[in-house]
Amino acid sequence: MEPDAGSTVPRRQLGRFLRSQREVANITIKVAADELECSSQKIWRIEKGVVPVRATDVKILCQLYETTADMTAGLIALARETKAKGWWHAYGDAVPGWFELYVGLEGAATRVRKYEPALIPGLLQAHAYMESVIRADRPDLDDADVQRRMAVKMERQGLLSRHFPPPPHLEVIICEGALRRAPAVPGAMAQQLWHLLKANERPHVSVRALPLKAGPHRASVSGAFTILDFPPDDAGRQEPSTIYSESLTGALYLDKPGEIETYDAVWADLAEKALDSHETDKVVTTLIEEMNNRE
Repeated sequence: MEPDAGSTVPRRQLGRFLRSQREVANITIKVAADELECSSQKIWRIEKGVVPVRATDVKILCQLYETTADMTAGLIALARETKAKGWWHAYGDAVPGWFELYVGLEGAATRVRKYEPALIPGLLQAHAYMESVIRADRPDLDDADVQRRMAVKMERQGLLSRHFPPPPHLEVIICEGALRRAPAVPGAMAQQLWHLLKANERPHVSVRALPLKAGPHRASVSGAFTILDFPPDDAGRQEPSTIYSESLTGALYLDKPGEIETYDAVWADLAEKALDSHETDKVVTTLIEEMNNRE
């Protein structure tokens, strides 16, 4: 029986980071095991996120891998969370803001399902729309900070065009209201809608609109969420999916069977009510024509 401390999100992500640091340092599993005075199997289990990890062990490994001080501090903080019953990532709290947990999970996923009631998801945002969203969310930022945040988003978007490993299948359901909620910048929304049309041409991307006439549905209360599905491990065991839900002050990660089952059912309800990709393209094209005529 493997120990189960509730959410496996932090230990899976910690394992990915430790493996990455080991490989960059060109150190074998055996050498790492000798340093910890443990078996090679234990290092493998740590890197696969199978077991919680002691902060002292992480510190020893980081010293061996010559990991930077900032990264070491983040990994140690994450190690402490591997024994928690659930996991809430609060920005600027125990895990530093630079420690992009979600981005790592997103990059490891083979399937990403997103429901968005109010905005175009970041992976599909065009330049002008993206800038408008960032400025609306953080009006206190100066131009340089806005540009840095945009650069991070655009780097994330490279996920959809990477060659190896293959890009994940991205399935997006966006409320029709979000498609009509235009930024004040002239032409920004028309550009964004055109960007969605081009995204829908990709074989691994599906953009679907949830029409206003669909009425209340099972996600009416939940707000935006993302379901991340992962490939099986080397032994063929299926890694649990992760539910990601963001708020103004942090992000909630869920991966217990009952939680995944609930969100899968909510997604199925949304998928049943949403337009298919072809019908969505028609709606988007009509909206572009209406906006161009107004401008």
